[in-house]
Amino acid sequence: MTEPATPRHDWTEAEAAALYHQPLMDLLWQAQGQHRARFDPNTVQLSRLLSIKTGGCPEDCSYCSQSARNGSTLSASRLMAVERVLAEARKAKASGATRYCMGAAWRSPKDRDMAEVEAMVSGVKALGMETCMTLGMLSDDQVLRLREAGLDYYNHNIDTSEAYYPEVITTRSFGDRLATLARVREAGIKVCTGGILGMGETVADRISMLVTLATLPAHPESVPINLLMPMENTPLSKAAPVDPLDLVRLIALARILMPTTELRLSAGRSGMSDETQALCFFAGANSIFMGEKLLTAGNPEEDRDRALFARLGLQAETVQP
Repeated sequence: MTEPATPRHDWTEAEAAALYHQPLMDLLWQAQGQHRARFDPNTVQLSRLLSIKTGGCPEDCSYCSQSARNGSTLSASRLMAVERVLAEARKAKASGATRYCMGAAWRSPKDRDMAEVEAMVSGVKALGMETCMTLGMLSDDQVLRLREAGLDYYNHNIDTSEAYYPEVITTRSFGDRLATLARVREAGIKVCTGGILGMGETVADRISMLVTLATLPAHPESVPINLLMPMENTPLSKAAPVDPLDLVRLIALARILMPTTELRLSAGRSGMSDETQALCFFAGANSIFMGEKLLTAGNPEEDRDRALFARLGLQAETVQP
């Protein structure tokens, strides 16, 4: 059970569906075995996320309150000052985060903003933290500039399956997403990409999304799994919640398909019970976003996370010196 499987890149959707739909206890047993073969099962990596530029995005992502096309009342902000970002990063490190993620509501960054973005990356890196950015699509030159600044991870979620994607977003194609991921990978930056559950997609769409990631030339180093948090005035504001056990099954499937990947419980964790989170950790999740806010959505307070970790006997990954 605990022998590490050789990572595969030739998974089929039929194979993945067969794994997903087997009895839950069998699925969890396989996933936990692969998890233990690669990771300390009682250690969880902590990341912190900061919105460095909020609102006014020209994309039409149906789930997002930052879209200027969704009738959102969220006002657009300017790019945050570098020193303010670094001050927040210092607080994050002091609270136990080992990775600092910075997100801007852009279709793609403008070249005039790149110097400040690079200063944020190099400044956070100098604190001894891993760095992650999510800025939308990138040009070849922008990718190289981020690499030279010391960026460790680039986040660019594929969101859902290729078939369902046009139902959620029309201003950017699924192929655009994959092209950005390939550009980031080619530059030697680690890839962080995942999806969102609860946007009206089928279970088959969720499985297909994971197979897309698991059949990339290299598995993403980090895969965030988000539960939709319906935001007021967005097209998905009335979306139905996801069955918690469907989430657990998907985490377990992701662990089997991508055994060396860090799996992060991301948006939607504030609505999860402790028991659901415990099952997700057992299924192979080994990273969370900490802090009271994720971009524009709520997140569990740190005291709740500490209490949960104590109940489960989990420990946070050690902060880098």
